Parts: sequence; C-alpha cells; structure tokens
Amino acid sequence: MKEESTNSKMQGFSRRKFLRGAGITTAGSVLLNTGLLAGSSTPANETGMYVGPGPVTVQIEVNGQMETLAIEPRTTLASALRDHLGMTGTKVVCDRGSCSACTVWLDGKPVNSCMTLAVDVGTKKVTTIEGLAKNGALHPVQEAFIEHDASQCGYCTPGMIMSCAHLLNENPRPTLEDVKKATRGNLCRCGTYPHVFKATLAAADKMK
Repeated sequence: MKEESTNSKMQGFSRRKFLRGAGITTAGSVLLNTGLLAGSSTPANETGMYVGPGPVTVQIEVNGQMETLAIEPRTTLASALRDHLGMTGTKVVCDRGSCSACTVWLDGKPVNSCMTLAVDVGTKKVTTIEGLAKNGALHPVQEAFIEHDASQCGYCTPGMIMSCAHLLNENPRPTLEDVKKATRGNLCRCGTYPHVFKATLAAADKMK
C-alpha cells in the first residue's frame, strides 16, 4: 500500500509539473512568434518586441481598403475576415489547412487563411473572393463558374475560384493539366471537379 501511495504521488507531481511547463512553453511561443505592435503594420518578431496575450490593434489592407482591428494575437486571418470584418465569402471548413476552402491572396499569392495569423499579415495586401469583382462586374472565373454549374454545396467554391483566378493571372493559356495542378489542394466533397476545370478553361478563353 505504501509503495502504491508513493507511486501515485510521484505520478501526480509529474503530471502537474508537465502541465505547468507546457503552459509556460505555449504562452511563450505565442508571445515570441506572433503579433504586431499596436498601431503598427510591422510584425513584432521583426522588431524584437512582444505583444499579447490580450487584444492588440492591427491594420491590414483588405481589397484595397485599410482596416483597423482589435484582435487577440491568436486570431487567424480567416477569423479576422469573417468575424471581425463581416466578409463571409471566405469559408472555413476543415480549419486545419487541408481543404483550401479559405483561400485568399496575400500580395497576389494564394494562402490558406485558416492557417495564417492576422497579426502576421503585416503590410501584405489581402484579396478575398469579395475583391475579385470590379465595379459590380464579376470576374470572368466567377461568371464561368455560374455558366458551367461549377458549384453544388458552395463551401469550396470561393477557394476554388481564388485558386483558378490566380492560375489565370500567372498563366493566361492553361492546359487541363495546369488547372488540375492549380486546384490540387482544393477539396470538393461534392465532386464538381470536371465543371471546375471546364469553367476555368472557358474563363481563360474569354480573357484572351
């Protein structure tokens, strides 16, 4: 009985010690690796200063407009867009970077916004699905998705469109294989890939 009691105490001590250490490590990681200075667009890890864990003020440029937000350093770009700016076109499905439904552009390059911290955006320009339309006119890829019925449930559609539009920006005359490669990270549970491919190639033809 004495031996069992001693083992129990040792196990309890070890668990508490481990959890205490893990908590300190996690908090330290958040402070060291994330954040912008309040009122600044310079990532804190580039200035040698730390922010958090409470809300901090950050500025990010979204679809050509500068936005000021008070957010916790742990806030993802997807959450900042949807929950703080009301831009719900960007979808969060897997929330772990495996489906790309949340794809937006940073300085014209597609990224998974659910895996990007808003405080790490810095001076990069954010473009969302809402920013593709210009002066009330849909982007050719958006029009083609409608014409070719390239969406069903619609959750993956914004991310698909952002990936396909980026492809056409980089390669105005893509092949079918190019389109498949550009969307290989975008998961469509409804299986509308053939329509997505046709829509993207049709949009390319329209943009020539």
